[in-house]
Amino acid sequence: MGLPPCTSDREDAGLSRVISPQRTTTQAIPLSKRHKEIEVQRRGSERTFDARSIRKFETRQDHLRLEVAALRALLVKTREELLAVQAREKRARYLALHDDLTSLPNRRYFLERLGLALTDNGIGIPPVAVLYLDLDGFKALNDLYGHDTGDALLSTVARRLSHALRSEDLVSRLAGDEYACLISGVLSRKSLQQMAVALFHVVSAPFKIGTLELTVRPSIGIAVSPTDGSTTEELMKAADSAMYLAKRQRSSYAFFRTTLRAVT
Repeated sequence: MGLPPCTSDREDAGLSRVISPQRTTTQAIPLSKRHKEIEVQRRGSERTFDARSIRKFETRQDHLRLEVAALRALLVKTREELLAVQAREKRARYLALHDDLTSLPNRRYFLERLGLALTDNGIGIPPVAVLYLDLDGFKALNDLYGHDTGDALLSTVARRLSHALRSEDLVSRLAGDEYACLISGVLSRKSLQQMAVALFHVVSAPFKIGTLELTVRPSIGIAVSPTDGSTTEELMKAADSAMYLAKRQRSSYAFFRTTLRAVT
């Protein structure tokens, strides 16, 4: 048996391809380029994370700003309401202690101040004087010319008394045509007498009301603590009694006398 015929190199190559199929190879990526891709992906993720964090932070800041603004608005509203309540309370107390017509302190206010003035200071009851004024013939004028004229006259008397007294003294409209002055400090009979005369002339001066010119004269009673009384009630009663004495005597003013206590 003879040997197989020899094959050419070209045939050997073809046979080789049949026996060993061609291998498919993937091109390798350089390591440095791969690192760059990973770095880009990492930075992209970080940027996404940072953007979300910033949005969340900004949203939280917006919420905080809204909450702060709401709290400020609530504080402003609360303060305004508190001031309104305080103003109403102050107004209510003022109305409770002052006369509507003349704006002078009323009887309640006067008695409170007199009670404080009569408080024992440790060395006895301090000297305090009450001058009690009543307008003679006022009722007749009020009935003749009307309440508007009467109110105008009462208001003018209040202003005149306020201007005539010292800043530390107190004048009050007790009721109707009755006024009272609270005088504190070192008091002498002569100084009180001079004050009563001055108040008499101030009130007796003519009143110009519209086209009318009117005159009234006051009767003034004077009582001094602790001689004529050491309590509010005692001193007011003594001054009132002295005022009626001045009215009866038409003497413009009168000091309280112990004999008046027996009469009243």
